[in-house]
Amino acid sequence: MPRQSRIDAPGSLHHIIARGIERKRIFTDGVDRDNFLNRLGNILTETQTACFSWALLPNHFHLLLRTGTTSISNVMRRLLTGCAVSYNFRHRRHGHLFQNRYKSILCQEDSYLPELVRYIHLNPLRAGIVKDLRGLNSYPYCGHSCILGKRTNTWQDKDYILKLFELCG
Repeated sequence: MPRQSRIDAPGSLHHIIARGIERKRIFTDGVDRDNFLNRLGNILTETQTACFSWALLPNHFHLLLRTGTTSISNVMRRLLTGCAVSYNFRHRRHGHLFQNRYKSILCQEDSYLPELVRYIHLNPLRAGIVKDLRGLNSYPYCGHSCILGKRTNTWQDKDYILKLFELCG
């Protein structure tokens, strides 16, 4: 039975989750994570896809994206294929890196959006990758430090999120 098409249209908001095959690591060190982020940034910039929130964990990642001129499926195909090829070459392995298709949850932009940003950015803390909020504030593999102004990613739309939290607070 064929898969159903994903719902997507310009301006759609997607919570994307992709996990390593057999729940294995997809990021073994900073080189893997930096490669992923460089690839992600280039693709998002080229496709005019907005990124509001993101977090990399050892065996999966979360992204909060708004569809731009290119469909999310095209963005994710390019990202996941490029990462798998690079990872396999670097680690001298073959085969799939990611488990099944990535999960894409279509989101509404009302009061759920600030909670989703919090949820995604708190993942490294919940997973025990960082000890506390101070550690999260400087953790380089999560969008939280960018929102706080500790790091800069030209491809992360922090201004939109900051305005959103001003309206909520």
